[in-house]
Amino acid sequence: MPEQSNDYRVVVFGAGGVGKSSLVLRFVKGTFRESYIPTIEDTYRQVISCDKSICTLQITDTTGSHQFPAMQRLSISKGHAFILVYSITSRQSLEELKPIYEQICQIKGDVESIPIMLVGNKNDENQNREVDSSEGEAMAKKWKCAFMETSAKLNHNVKELFQELLNLEKRRTVSLQIDGKKSKQQKRKEKLKGKCVMM
Repeated sequence: MPEQSNDYRVVVFGAGGVGKSSLVLRFVKGTFRESYIPTIEDTYRQVISCDKSICTLQITDTTGSHQFPAMQRLSISKGHAFILVYSITSRQSLEELKPIYEQICQIKGDVESIPIMLVGNKNDENQNREVDSSEGEAMAKKWKCAFMETSAKLNHNVKELFQELLNLEKRRTVSLQIDGKKSKQQKRKEKLKGKCVMM
């Protein structure tokens, strides 16, 4: 299986300002930034468990604008899993995901075997809601992908989103590393496994 590197690449797509970076930063660093700073492309790494060994979850946070189609195509071709984010306060942001989803289908072929999450972010702003959760669910059903609503601001469903995405992976077993003593011991065991000590 040469294709399976030690990286598990998740690509986050969505219109500008829907909270892609906020979701990723909340997940990776546990922080939330009120101000909006447009992203060109950032990559974050997190250690996860992959087929009972340690691998790197590499999260690519893409630009919200459509100025970089070549970067977008490259991200799709290298990605193992995709998070498509829209804001529940913007119907337009849901519409803007359609060409991205179509491009994933074009490049990846059979998307049924690829983990894709449709995510309605900003569900803390219910009073400004433009997209009903049932509409998000319907779109996800149409696209044969999973659906979840999140709030990066309130840290609602953020870790669950990434765990759920990894649960969708059928080709190998991936899960978020459980924090605590056990995982450190596991990491030690993993490190020691296969090492031979010469005396």
